Amino acid sequence: MATIIDGKAIAQSIRDGLATEVKSLLSDHNLVPGLPVVIVGTNKDSQTYVSTKRKACAEAGIRSIDVDFPESISESELVKQVHQLNANPDVHGILIQLPLPKHINEERVLGEISIEKDVDGFHPLNIGKLAMKGREPLFVPCTPKGCLELLTRSGVTIKGKRAVVVGRSNIVGLPVSLLLLKADATVTVVHSHTQNIESIVREADIVISAAGQAFMIKGDWIKPGAAVIDVGMNAVDDPSKKRGYRLVGDVDFVEASKVAGCLTPVPGGVGPMTVAMLLKNTVEAAKRQIVPK
Repeated sequence: MATIIDGKAIAQSIRDGLATEVKSLLSDHNLVPGLPVVIVGTNKDSQTYVSTKRKACAEAGIRSIDVDFPESISESELVKQVHQLNANPDVHGILIQLPLPKHINEERVLGEISIEKDVDGFHPLNIGKLAMKGREPLFVPCTPKGCLELLTRSGVTIKGKRAVVVGRSNIVGLPVSLLLLKADATVTVVHSHTQNIESIVREADIVISAAGQAFMIKGDWIKPGAAVIDVGMNAVDDPSKKRGYRLVGDVDFVEASKVAGCLTPVPGGVGPMTVAMLLKNTVEAAKRQIVPK
């Protein structure tokens, strides 16, 4: 049976360490990391995610700044607000909860965030540096960063290993493949137009799946002993649940756990790490403001 990677416990230990760091920043430098979480409109899922992030900030001692706008806000007004946050010295990171309303160009708004405050890691300059050998971005996107952290903390060797990433989104698939390359893995990205996906996945020592398809990856797709990180978060009907559905990953957990060396569950695997990495990026941003004596 596979070792189950407890993302919740690993994320909590990271958050505990960050809380200690934040206390030191206050006592030694009179500095409190500040993170505005910007939400536009009343999307229920977005509000749930935002409240989780704000609560996590409070627990770590990070000052969460509530920035809520009505759905009717214009793109130019939102950009103006981002510029004000860029100029505010008490703000060390800026997080804009997606999706934004249809009349607002997400790419333009995200591109206006100062690279020094891009704690989500999606600024084109940060992604560009991530893609280049010998360059380091100021910030790495939170979910991919969390995936790599889960592997290293679980004792998985990445260097020289064959890694397969399932999915090529800007949020997970693309940046996680670049991170694996930086860690000296041999990386293959498979996607909806790839032929014979299962035979490619079967060769992988490390599988990171972010396809958004429930139970797509079967147990017989997994190489015995492989490390499997399941980023998928898919709702499947379940009348026994109060909400009428349950959340599952891209990987058939029951089947894969009989073959893999280690495996993340859904929920309780990658999800908690995304929030922990957001907090870590925010603390790193605040530390960069310290002027050496």
